[in-house]
Amino acid sequence: MATGNLDRLRNFVQQITRLTNVAGDDEARMIAEGRAMLAELVSEDDWLPDDFAKPHAEHFQQYLLYCDPLERFSVVSFVWGPGQKTPIHDHTIWGLVGQLRGAERETTFDRGADGLLTPSGEGVLRPGEVSAVSPTLGDIHVVANDMPDQPSVSIHVYGANIGAVARHTFAPDTGAVKDFVSGYSSPVVPNLWDRSDAVRASLT
Repeated sequence: MATGNLDRLRNFVQQITRLTNVAGDDEARMIAEGRAMLAELVSEDDWLPDDFAKPHAEHFQQYLLYCDPLERFSVVSFVWGPGQKTPIHDHTIWGLVGQLRGAERETTFDRGADGLLTPSGEGVLRPGEVSAVSPTLGDIHVVANDMPDQPSVSIHVYGANIGAVARHTFAPDTGAVKDFVSGYSSPVVPNLWDRSDAVRASLT
């Protein structure tokens, strides 16, 4: 497995951990300051291990890169093959999305008192750009790979262990709600903590 420059991911995890320690209950601050940190991470594309950027022929992949030991936040890579997209869904917590490769098209929805969904906006996220979701900002959307002939990869940060969060999908025509828990596409995570080579080099 090509590991890439894991220093970048480790530094990002440390930054988000420090921010969570002082502002974990302040959603606005987590989004504002976390957005800048994520933008810095996705400004370079030399760090994501190959095994966490592999598309699947039939559906998108959600790979766990790191989960805070207290499950206060998680970092995942989303990998989309050509033509792949999510169902209409929510998150129930704040989240940040940073585009690393390719492009993703997002369509957002408002849900009326009658449960019906109305499209409320559309945009394309390109490498280096970051967007946010939360129940206060707008939490219902569908995301699709905007590249017709190649995978797209985005890095997501959520204010919980997203693979274990009870969430919802919505039928596009009726708004009917279905519960789901996403889980993860891989049973392993990158080893961010083996810095033995660097320490050995410092001793010579």
